[in-house]
Amino acid sequence: MIDWQVFLLAFSTLFFAEMGDKTQLAVFSLVTDSKAPLTVFLGASLALAAVTLIGVLFGGIVTKFIPVTYLKLASGLLFTGIGFYTLWETFSTLLIK
Repeated sequence: MIDWQVFLLAFSTLFFAEMGDKTQLAVFSLVTDSKAPLTVFLGASLALAAVTLIGVLFGGIVTKFIPVTYLKLASGLLFTGIGFYTLWETFSTLLIK
């Protein structure tokens, strides 16, 4: 049976997290270049479903060995690190010009 509370949480979290990100911008570009919106939609949907499946399978395995608290801490540090790296790269590029 589907746990609708978890379903809605997953949907809303991913919906808002993906809104305006690089994936959506890539889809905009692909549709603009290809003029094939249905094909791009189907390809992008399949790709997102595959990535999500990998995340679900990997998450199910990893949580058997590593406590969720440590995973949350590691993912927070990773995202923070990526953010600082992105800022560093952006400002470095601006200063070189």
